[in-house]
Amino acid sequence: MGKILLKSARVIDPAQKFDGVVDILIINGKIEKIGRVEESENFEIYDMAGKVIAPGFVDMHVHLREPGFEHKETIESGVEAGANGGFTALCCMPNTEPPIDDPSVVEYVKKRASEVMNGIVDVYPVGAITKRREGRELAPIAELVEAGVVGFSDDGNSVQDSGVMRKAFEYVSMFDKVIIQHCEDKTLSQNGMANEGYWSTLLGLSPYPDISEEIILYRDLRLIEYLKPKIKNVKYHIAHISSRGSVKLLREYKDAGFEITAEVTPHHLLLTDEDIWKSNYDTNLKVNPPLKSREDIEVLIQALKDGTIDVIATDHAPHAPEEKESDFASAPFGIIGLETAVGLILSEFVNKGIISLERMIELFSINPRKILGLPQMRIREGEIANFTILDTEAEWIVDAGKFKSKSKNSPFVGWKLKGKPVGILNKGKIYWSNL
Repeated sequence: MGKILLKSARVIDPAQKFDGVVDILIINGKIEKIGRVEESENFEIYDMAGKVIAPGFVDMHVHLREPGFEHKETIESGVEAGANGGFTALCCMPNTEPPIDDPSVVEYVKKRASEVMNGIVDVYPVGAITKRREGRELAPIAELVEAGVVGFSDDGNSVQDSGVMRKAFEYVSMFDKVIIQHCEDKTLSQNGMANEGYWSTLLGLSPYPDISEEIILYRDLRLIEYLKPKIKNVKYHIAHISSRGSVKLLREYKDAGFEITAEVTPHHLLLTDEDIWKSNYDTNLKVNPPLKSREDIEVLIQALKDGTIDVIATDHAPHAPEEKESDFASAPFGIIGLETAVGLILSEFVNKGIISLERMIELFSINPRKILGLPQMRIREGEIANFTILDTEAEWIVDAGKFKSKSKNSPFVGWKLKGKPVGILNKGKIYWSNL
């Protein structure tokens, strides 16, 4: 792997309460020295003046589509997009074909990921809660854990049957893994396309009420509360939280001491249902859960600031151009996010003083690893070098032509941003972003 010297980098590691400008010498993928390092012709030297080095970022909610939907994304293109967007680790959701409900699929995903870019981006599969994600019968939980899944989700579906969900909590807790729930009561959301309210009515789009998310969340929280005296290790994570009612429930149960966490996406923090009107039905604004109101966004942002929300994740959902280039009703839900998330949060939240850079690093690096039970990346001597490299001052325009993702379905194309990922370092290798 050789010797890499990063000169004059601003290192921020919130877990160690460290923020300072130092040199970092990396030998064979491990941190040899932090401080002042004399240059040598044996070193691969990079000037990091003005750059920030943070513990490697994790996106804990990604759709890599392979196997089964390679026309949308492949493991290779998704990993390249992750590296380009500043992520050293991705967690891939199980709504593939076949789904990740069998150890053989877990092994396939891990093998393919290890072959891409010399394995510079770690890929962690998330297993299905139920067979074929149909919500009727539990998947082989023990076998999936043994194969290497880091959590369980029927993402794209929630488990509608309360009895099956109870069994899922009981079985998954035996292995100290987290359940990641896509909260959606489909008897309420049905064919909904936009948040139920003024704008869905004006737009003439079938309504998707926010209580669809909140009812499943409340059901799950009550199940956890009921099971607490019987089982001790129920870990529950709310995927793409979007409504102020859900935040209220989350805060209430967190305050009561339950081990519950939540993620929010950049698009739910930055876009509203009114934007569908303003954009003349841009299908890149059709997401699940749907974009909410300005009032919801304000509550989400406050929850992000005060620690109620734990993680920012992208819900990277690639679709082929011909699938999104249709009318709003026919287009599939979802947008890509791997190559825009870090820049959006730096530009619209850190550089505008809404959250600190340290808080951003917690949301993208420390908390996802804690929730998933992954090793924490520490920037100290003797540790593995696993870094995300940022330029907080770089000004750029989001250009789909520079995306590594196979799909281009982003509503943020053309946005002018300040702050971007410039590279990652992992396993003794560096990748420089071209955004």
